Formats: sequence, structure tokens, C-alpha cells
Amino acid sequence: MTERPSILVVDDEVRSLESLARILGEDFDVRTASTVALATEILEREWVQVVLCDQRMPDQSGVDFLKQVRARWPDTIRMIVSGYTDAHDIIDGINEAGIFQYITKPWHPDNLILTLQNACRLFALQRENELLAIELKMSPIAASKVVGERRATLRRAYEVDDGIVRTAKSPMSAVCDLLHQVAPYDIPVVLSGGSGTGKELAARALHYRSLRWNKPFVVENCGALPDQLLESELFGHKRGAFTGAVEDHVGLFERADGGTVFLDEIGEVPPSFQVKLLRVLQEGEIRPVGSGKPRKVDVRVVAATNRDLEEEVRAGRFRADLFYRLAGLVIVLPALKERACDIPLIARTLLERTSVRLGKPARGLTDEAVECLQRYSWPGNIRELQNEIQHMLVMARGDRELGAELISRHILMAPSAAEGGDVDQIVDLGEGSLKERLSELEARIVRETLIRHRWNKSKAARELGLSRVGLRAKLERYGLENVKALPQRRASGSGA
Repeated sequence: MTERPSILVVDDEVRSLESLARILGEDFDVRTASTVALATEILEREWVQVVLCDQRMPDQSGVDFLKQVRARWPDTIRMIVSGYTDAHDIIDGINEAGIFQYITKPWHPDNLILTLQNACRLFALQRENELLAIELKMSPIAASKVVGERRATLRRAYEVDDGIVRTAKSPMSAVCDLLHQVAPYDIPVVLSGGSGTGKELAARALHYRSLRWNKPFVVENCGALPDQLLESELFGHKRGAFTGAVEDHVGLFERADGGTVFLDEIGEVPPSFQVKLLRVLQEGEIRPVGSGKPRKVDVRVVAATNRDLEEEVRAGRFRADLFYRLAGLVIVLPALKERACDIPLIARTLLERTSVRLGKPARGLTDEAVECLQRYSWPGNIRELQNEIQHMLVMARGDRELGAELISRHILMAPSAAEGGDVDQIVDLGEGSLKERLSELEARIVRETLIRHRWNKSKAARELGLSRVGLRAKLERYGLENVKALPQRRASGSGA
């Protein structure tokens, strides 16, 4: 039988003590004390995880007593229960006595039990952390060796292929060559490209090929947090700086000291925060929220955006001085539709990783599936391709090759990347007469239907409302009878 957590309840009202002991007795090992002196005696001789103390008592206030508990038994979780809501008491309790929770009367039994259970879990976690710290202190050389080996392994992985999957003739190869050339030089870099083009991978490649490779690499999405929280997350804050700041917080810039900070979606940063970030980059120091003392930091900043920052500067939405501080060099990552030669390799790599992650085996992709994936323009880039591969794997039955029939219909119906089509405008078929455009759209529909039915002509004809003879005629007309691919459109006279 698991030992129940131990709770000490301190209250000068006997009825209140009896009520709490009765309610909490089923879940906790409850001790009670009607005076501070008796509570101190219990703490001196017994193991107590949580102290729940009334605020207003005749001999000493609850906050003053818990200050003493904090000094003598710092691991014990401290909680106040009171019928008064004096703001001064609350602030003193949180800041000086380290109060975990301030509970007001009347309290609900279920809520009180849940709060105490959370406090006991916090106590257990603190003990686990202490044990881990002791183990690390006893074997610092072994711990340092493990961390060093892992960092070295990670760096070797980026030395081989930068973590960016590509073929030898890929447009991404020129980008990777530029990353290799820039990485050793301690200048800020802006990575520009659409969402899902691999900007974070490129940032990691810069870090692990730089002289900072054995220091931290930290990431922050600047578009995901409001201004004040972003400042706190990046620069840190002092306890009591704002509502909810119950303890000091070390920001990402300070945690990454000596390493690299990757600021994703930098174009989403509001003008008010741009000024603060500029000051940090100019002075090389941060000022935590609520602190009057700046702290020096040494970091390399790599920023990423899917916006045209130079256009944002011209429009007055992004500070020019901040742009020039960030953009020691601007590297543009190509969209996936510009890397059609990479899609087969990327798709198979994603399938291997997704198969391991989901625990569902697959024997690869059929050639037809790869061809269909290559035709699509992928407006969501690699992130969209990853989502489609996951969809195909989940929908597949059994351990087999994933065929084109598993691909989403909007991908099969979309014009190819070579045609310059848009998935949201599949009827925009370029030049030609109405008859020619309708014929091309009809050819796509017929081919998509055949693919979904794995080229079973009877099923495809039934879905399309055609006879087998009618379907055969359309296959002959569009060159689909013997070749499972749409013929390339004729080149228009407008040039490449």
C-alpha cells in the first residue's frame, strides 16, 4: 500500500481543525495544531510535506509562521487559508514566505483536496530533482562526457548533410554551400522563405558548423507570444515584475549565452518590441523585466521570416536600423515546388521517420505515388508534404507500398508545379479555347478517378457515370490507355 502524503493543518479554531481533518483524512495523513508552538514541535519531530496554515491567529500571523517554516524547512510546501483578502497579506505571503497557494474561505472540499494533491506532487518533484543533482555532483566527469558525446554526435550529423535532405542537383545545394561559408563568421543572418521551407534546419546547420557549436541553440517563435510575454521569455523577469511572476525567470538570451538564438517569424514582432530588441543587439546586454540592472550576453542571432523584410522596411512596418542589425546576410530558401527533384528523396525520408514515430511499417512509395507527389506545387512546402505522407500511412491497410490512391484528392486534381497552377484555382488552365480547357480539366478528373480506384476501369466508369466503352474512348483521347500519366501541356508562347 502506497504511503499517503503528510499534511500539517494549523488553525486556532478547533471546529475548523476538526472539519479539515475529517475532509482530508481519506486522502492524506493529517496532523493538526491549534498553535504555532505546537505546529513547530510537530515539524521538528515528523516528516511533513505540506503545511496548510490559517492567516489570522492570536499568537502569530500565518505568513510570519510560514516565513519561519521556509527558513528551517525550505522543501516543505507552504499554503495559507483565510477568510480575509488583504492585498498586503497576499503579497507578503507570496514574496516573503514563498506561499504555493492562497486559499480563501469558504473553500470547496474538492478544490481544496485537488490543490493539496498538486502541492504534494510538487514536493515529490523537488525531491527527485535534489536526488538527480546529488548524482550529478558525485559524477560530474561522467555527466560532462555524456553531454559532450551527444553534442559531438549532433555536430557530425550536420557535417554530413546539414540535416537538410536534398539531391546533388538540388537548388538547396547552393543554399547549403552558402550556409557552410557563412557559419564560421560571427555575423547575424536572416533566413527568408515560405512557411515549411526548412528555416529552422538551416539555422541549426549554421549553429553546428560555427565556433559556437558546443554552446546552446535556443528557439523562439516571435509570432506566437504577445509583446510583454515575448520580452519576458527572451530577456527574463524578476519576481513580482507583473501579475503571475512568482519567481525569477532566466530568459532565452541569457540561457543561450555563448551560443545561438534563433528568432523565428521575426517579421511578426510589433514596433514597440522592435525598439527593445534593437537595444539588446546594439549594446550586447539584456535587462530582465522588473530589474534595473543590465546583464551582458554573448549570442549570435539568426532570424527567420516568411515576409519580405526589405518591403516591410519600405512600408514602415519594420525598423530599418533593426533590419540592418539582423541582416548581416540574407539567405533565401527555395520553395518545395522549386525543388521537384528533391521530392522523391524527401518523401521517402519522411515516410521512414513517420513510420518509426507512429509504429506502423510500410514498404515505401510506388513510382506512381512519387510521380503524383512531384506534380503538385506544395504551397505548404515540406510541412504540407509531411502531413500528406502521414495521412497516406495512416490510411494504408497492411504492410505494403503506399500507392497513389492514398493521396488526397485535391493533390491529384491540382495542376502540376510545372504548369504553374494553384491548388485553389484548378480551373485556371492557362491559354486555349474553352473546349481545350474543358478537355484538360476532364482529363485530370478521369486520371484522378482512375488513380483512386487503382486503375480499375469498371469502378472508375461507374463513379464517372460512363460505360466501359465511353471510358475507353476518353482514355484513348487523352493518352491514358497505356500510360498512367497526363501528357505535358504544350508550351505557351509567353516564355519560361
